Amino acid sequence: MSAFSDALSVTSSGLRAQATRLRVVSENIANADTPGYRRKTIPFEIEKAGNTLSKVEAGAVNLDRSELTKIHDPSHPLADATGHYDGSNVDLIIEIADAREAQRSYEANLKMFDQTRQMSTSLMDLLRR
Repeated sequence: MSAFSDALSVTSSGLRAQATRLRVVSENIANADTPGYRRKTIPFEIEKAGNTLSKVEAGAVNLDRSELTKIHDPSHPLADATGHYDGSNVDLIIEIADAREAQRSYEANLKMFDQTRQMSTSLMDLLRR
């Protein structure tokens, strides 16, 4: 039974990591029009759990240090003397692609979790006979 619990543990760590990634991506999308907002990124790290078992874990949130877009709007309250203010560095196309990738990875982990659960149930049924 240890192999089943290990498999469930690995897939659940993947589910948690992708859920965290989706949360960060949704924050970026929500703040795409916020002046001065910097895009957040989240790395994944491998956590060793024993000799052969590795789990995935979401790392610390990082800020994207790329250049903020300059927006010209002299009537904006944050505009400087030249009429420009700093926008965000969020690119919605990249965020949507990241969200789609995270969604598919989440679904794949969920499928593996379900398959492992079904295999465990089938094994228990066989052992009861």
